[in-house]
Formats: sequence, structure tokens, C-alpha cells
Amino acid sequence: MISFKRLHKAAFAFLAASAVSNVAAQELNCTVEVNSSAIEGSNKSVFETLQQTITEYMNDNKWTNAVFSPNEKIECRMFFTIKEYQDDRLKGDLQVQLSRPVYNSTYTTTLFNFKDTRIEFDYREGDPLIFNDSSWDNNLTGILNYYAYLLLALDFDSFSPMGGQPYYDKCASIVQMAQSSGEIGWRTFEDTKNRAAVLGAYTDNNTSGMRQLLYDYHRKGLDEMVTSPDKGRAVITGSLSELEKVHKNAPMSVALSIFRDSKLDELVNVYSKAPQTERDQVYKLLEPIYPTDRERLDKIRKPEEQP
Repeated sequence: MISFKRLHKAAFAFLAASAVSNVAAQELNCTVEVNSSAIEGSNKSVFETLQQTITEYMNDNKWTNAVFSPNEKIECRMFFTIKEYQDDRLKGDLQVQLSRPVYNSTYTTTLFNFKDTRIEFDYREGDPLIFNDSSWDNNLTGILNYYAYLLLALDFDSFSPMGGQPYYDKCASIVQMAQSSGEIGWRTFEDTKNRAAVLGAYTDNNTSGMRQLLYDYHRKGLDEMVTSPDKGRAVITGSLSELEKVHKNAPMSVALSIFRDSKLDELVNVYSKAPQTERDQVYKLLEPIYPTDRERLDKIRKPEEQP
């Protein structure tokens, strides 16, 4: 169950931090996995050490001034797939996932599910990772800092309208520093799915409505469905109109694919007991946005036909 404090943490984070001792649990409970199966050789100790080092970095650092109790930690996952390793340079991709509990239930919902295919960094076994988010040290800590703050921003947004702003600001600062580093994955317009583009999906004027969607869908929608399914589902239906706006203003935005990978399967369950008119409405809204996902969308429109 989500505590009252957790529900209001985004709104009162800094007030709480000034009034309560900072002796509290860190914010993240991040599961880290480093998969090196594509790398030949029997000595895998560098990858095992890297996995442990990243785990400690994400979970032991204090990222905010907010006070979290142990049961309020934010659940996330980072799955690194290493494809190349030469001269202490690692290249591969990174799947990042963020989940959130739904109020008064045992259900957890996915807030964010994204595959970063521009992962490159230098790492020598035994090198410490030093936390510093105000200056550029190396690409690995830059990537970790970026995703830690992005996940915090998304989580806080889901509990309070625009509650994640301080952490989007942190992400923006990291992206700005990174763009002069020469590392890939950071430059604006480099591609439509790099780290700069993901940040822009939530902060650019054409797509920032995704932040209101985060709040409406989760706090006013899913959190209410346990006690009032029809009311909560109606709010979720209304929140999806933000996708239409994003599709109209920025049809290539990574915001749309992030939502698809995080939410389409969940929506099948959300509308499994909805009136046909509501299911038709949602299908009509989503089909032009996700024309290649008709199989999943058909499960929203006609769940009774599914096995």
C-alpha cells in the first residue's frame, strides 16, 4: 500500500527534507544486470564488478532532499547488454524500466520502459564511480546520473502535477554538460531516440503534455480504480487525449513509443470490463497513433474474442 506521505511526497519533498532528519533510506531500489554473453572469453570478473559497482552507485547515493522510508523506495531496473569490449571501452545497449505501486492494491504499473541503444563508456575493473552531478567526470556516471534523475522526475510527476520539475532540471544540466564531451547519445537532433530526445519528450512544448498524462493516468486514474473502477477508467480515457496532441505536434517523438512499450498491454486489462462505447472510443483514438499495433489494440476493442 502507498502511504499518505508517499502520495504527497512530490508536493512537499523539500519542506519535509528541511523539517525531518536526513537519516533515511535512499530513494532508489534499482536492480542492475550486466549481460556479457556476447563477449568471448572466460574471465568475466570485470563485468561482475561493473554490475556490483553500478548497483551500489544507484542505490547508495542520495539523489534528492526528500526523506524516503524503506518501503517507499522507487523500484527500477537497468539491464546492460555489452556487445563490444576492447581497451577498457564497453559498447552496447541499456534497457531502463520504472514501476510504481497502485494505491491500495498489490498491483504495480510500468511508468517507463525504454531501450537506450547508444551506450558507450570507459571502465577499468576496480575504478570507483564518484558521484558528482555538477560537473562532467565520465560517460558512465553521466548516464547513471541522467537516468536516476529522469526516473525520479517521472515518479514524482505521477504523484503530483508537474512534481518532477527539479529532476528534469537536473537531467537538462547533465545533457548540457554531456553535449560538449564528444560522447554519443546526448546531442540534440543526433537522432530521435537518444537521451536528449527522451528528456525533450517530457519537457519540450510540443510534447510536455505527457507529464499531465502521467499524473492523470496514475494518480487520478489507476489509483482510483480500486475503489471506483468506472471513475478511474474514465480519467484514464480522458488522459489519452494528450497522446493525440503529441502525435499531431510531433509524430516522431519518442514519447509515443515509450508510452506504447509501457502501457499498451496494460490498457487491455484496464478496458477489459469497460462498456463497448468506451472501448471503441479508445481504439479510435489509439489506432492512428499505433497503426502497426492493431493486434494489441483489437484486444482493447474486443476483449471477449480473446482466449
